[in-house]
Amino acid sequence: MDYPALPFIVEPMRVEDIEEVMEIEHEAFSAPWTASAYRHELQKNEMAHYFVLRQRYASAPAPSELSAPKAKRHLWQALFPQSQRQERATSLALPLILGYGGFWLMAGEAHISTIATRREWRGRGLGELLLVAMIEEARALQADFVTLEVRVGNRIAQSLYHKYGFKVEGRRKRYYSDNGEDALIMTTPPIQNEAYCQSFGALKAKLWERLCKAE
Repeated sequence: MDYPALPFIVEPMRVEDIEEVMEIEHEAFSAPWTASAYRHELQKNEMAHYFVLRQRYASAPAPSELSAPKAKRHLWQALFPQSQRQERATSLALPLILGYGGFWLMAGEAHISTIATRREWRGRGLGELLLVAMIEEARALQADFVTLEVRVGNRIAQSLYHKYGFKVEGRRKRYYSDNGEDALIMTTPPIQNEAYCQSFGALKAKLWERLCKAE
């Protein structure tokens, strides 16, 4: 999804993106997915729709803090040193991936399976941009609702979802395997409804203003 007015672009995730996606996955989640899980999602799961977010211009500088702390390096980082990852991105004229998200489309429902941004880019509206992009894609695919699970303790994420009309519809006990934390099930109103479309459009306009000013 290209948003010409913005300094960022959201586009479909490719297998070639998994290497960078895993950098964010491991810093964002205590129970991260594996690279093979993403490869399966992209190549075998016909219900899956995944996206990555980048800065629009390849010449735009990335923060110097993008390297992961040595104490938290993983095997995949040792196999692909940061210098090589940056060289690959430069050679392809592609900025580093700053965030990603995805959903499964099932029986008229878009179920968001993941959303994350790089730690040093958080708080800048990029997670919200990914959420907006996925809701828009869900609407384009004629989904009726968007749903997701969120940790009961993740108040920041819950606040963002409430902002876009998600309501708590249920609770999954001990849903997260790393610490047994419960998950809240959150669902939007009908996203094809005119009232929701108007509210969504107003929120999107405010986000666009914020992202353009920040740049």
